[in-house]
Amino acid sequence: MVSPLAPRADFPLLAANPGLHYLDSAATSQKPAPVLDAIRGFYESANANPHRGAYALSARATDLYHDARGAVARFVGVRDSGCVIFTRGTTEAMNLVASSWGRANVGAGDEIVVTALEHHANFVPWQQLALATGATLRIVELTPQQTIDLDLLRDAVNTRTKLVALTHVSNAVGAITPLQDAVHIVRARSAAVIVVDGAQAVPHLPVSFDTLDIDFYAFSGHKLLGPMGIGALIGRRALLEKMPPYQFGGDMIEWVHDTDCTWNVIPHKFEAGTPNAADAVGLAAAIRYLEALGMANVRAHEVALLERADAAVRALPGVTVYGPPPALRSGVLSFALADVHPHDLATILDQHGVCIRAGHHCGQPLMRRLGVSATARASFYVYSDESDVEALVGALTAAQQLFESVD
Repeated sequence: MVSPLAPRADFPLLAANPGLHYLDSAATSQKPAPVLDAIRGFYESANANPHRGAYALSARATDLYHDARGAVARFVGVRDSGCVIFTRGTTEAMNLVASSWGRANVGAGDEIVVTALEHHANFVPWQQLALATGATLRIVELTPQQTIDLDLLRDAVNTRTKLVALTHVSNAVGAITPLQDAVHIVRARSAAVIVVDGAQAVPHLPVSFDTLDIDFYAFSGHKLLGPMGIGALIGRRALLEKMPPYQFGGDMIEWVHDTDCTWNVIPHKFEAGTPNAADAVGLAAAIRYLEALGMANVRAHEVALLERADAAVRALPGVTVYGPPPALRSGVLSFALADVHPHDLATILDQHGVCIRAGHHCGQPLMRRLGVSATARASFYVYSDESDVEALVGALTAAQQLFESVD
């Protein structure tokens, strides 16, 4: 029996809905009470604008915001916390790199390499950068198990490659990229900048930016028990210092002259306007919660749960499961039920208290390669347990019986 790693009682929404089987954590995770308490606590005891006020309350807000940046740095393994840029999430982080580093460094004749596994947030910015600059976009195809084909990656990268975008973990099928091998291939064949989408990795796997030998890494807080609207871009200091600002105004400015401006140091240069301090504090609380669980335990829990779910769903007639074996996936089970549209399936499962995601999962290039318009996706996290698997299988069986009776 696989019990939850984190008790449902810690999560107010789940505790208030004991019959709910929430299997859409890859889209957004539920929030434990310590995270909600931290956000409320900020507004009740430290609500002031960081960096702006010469009074004690503002200093407290500044300290909490600074401490949150340190928590992120510790959690993702970067010694230099000044290289942690707070963003609204992974999508904004990728657009920051594309707009700032990309526009300044990519031109006609250059090449950008992406993979067919990418979320739109790590595909469209590079596609649009190529269209705007005259660069060539190369797409690395996948293995039959929907993992990045490293041989094709090797073929795609050359001395003209300026940027390589990789997902650490696929949101659509859960495939974990052998990032060390992929980075070694890129480094051996080019001087390209490597950008990694870590939105689905940071919540599930131990991550150490300083040992990955990459240039940029992005993630979103709401997928790892934190609030929506906060995330981070991690970058190499040498690159960040050379990059022009992404947005203008607020604390990213050092001096404004009549004809020009000078910019603040990183990370502030990339954090225009009033910072999202309360959600940064909430993210830090989520990180502390996960650190107390232990990321190795998080990973072991989801593998055990996914192995049971994968075997049980595969045993149902007419089911196709996508992605590599469970040991090579995060807590994602992406599947299709013969002759039933995923949207219809999700609607039926919802009537049984089972919440799954149905659609293209912001991965239309991948869906085209699977030959489908959409899949159904169940995703597990620290509060999931075997009762969720049983509810999923039971609801799928009921859906099959319903559609068979209609036929």
